[in-house]
Amino acid sequence: MPRTARMKSKNGVYHVMLRGANKLEIFHDDADNMKFLDILKKYKEESGMRVYAWCLMNNHVHLLVREVNEDLSTTMKRIGVSYVSYYNWKYQTTGHLFQDRFRSESVESRRYFLTVIRYIHQNPVKAGIVSKVSDWRWSSCAAYYGQKSYACELLSSEKVFKMMSDDVSVAREKFREFNEQNSDDECMDVGWRRRRLTDEAAREEINLLLGNVSIAHVKSLPKLERWKVLRKVKLIEGLTQRQAGRILGVSTSLINKVWGEERENRPCVPN
Repeated sequence: MPRTARMKSKNGVYHVMLRGANKLEIFHDDADNMKFLDILKKYKEESGMRVYAWCLMNNHVHLLVREVNEDLSTTMKRIGVSYVSYYNWKYQTTGHLFQDRFRSESVESRRYFLTVIRYIHQNPVKAGIVSKVSDWRWSSCAAYYGQKSYACELLSSEKVFKMMSDDVSVAREKFREFNEQNSDDECMDVGWRRRRLTDEAAREEINLLLGNVSIAHVKSLPKLERWKVLRKVKLIEGLTQRQAGRILGVSTSLINKVWGEERENRPCVPN
């Protein structure tokens, strides 16, 4: 199935999102976060890319960037390949780490530019990880606030501050006030959550998740193992119950039962 062409931004500014395959973690410790930021810094310097915001969560990354001397797709591919190489070496793994290609949306208005920055910084708060945006170590928030943070030199803050005031101190305070406003901003996550997989794509995702277990073998597994597989398959975004049942050769009612009990947080015990 051909991929949809990425929409080009008129001003080269994009909100970018990288997510772990099947929502799995891509950062397990501080060293992983630092390595990703080091890689981002390296390719920022090589490509001339401007970085206006970032936030590293456990299983995904948000960036607000502007491409300069190199196409965004090329830069992001280099960043992704470099981090995957590091990750596979450190954890002795193989295969896909990120879900599909990176996602991006063009950011062409002043209002949306600032909205995306606030949305990126508020990700850890809305996820319930911290109570204040400035408490999260792995975002550009601290750098905007003039606080010490890892890889703060990545940030291109001039554009944002000039939108606020010609006086940097005043601009920083106005930015903080804007950045910490309660908001219901929704950016690219909405489109990602609504993605629907084709059967071919769903089969590929399931194969990746199963590893050494073949799809054809799932229906013959002992009940406990089969239920464990079905719970794992539920993590695949865009996969419907009907697709899962059809591809794995199990009834939709069984899929519904397993996934339903997961939603209710009850222990899954086979009949």
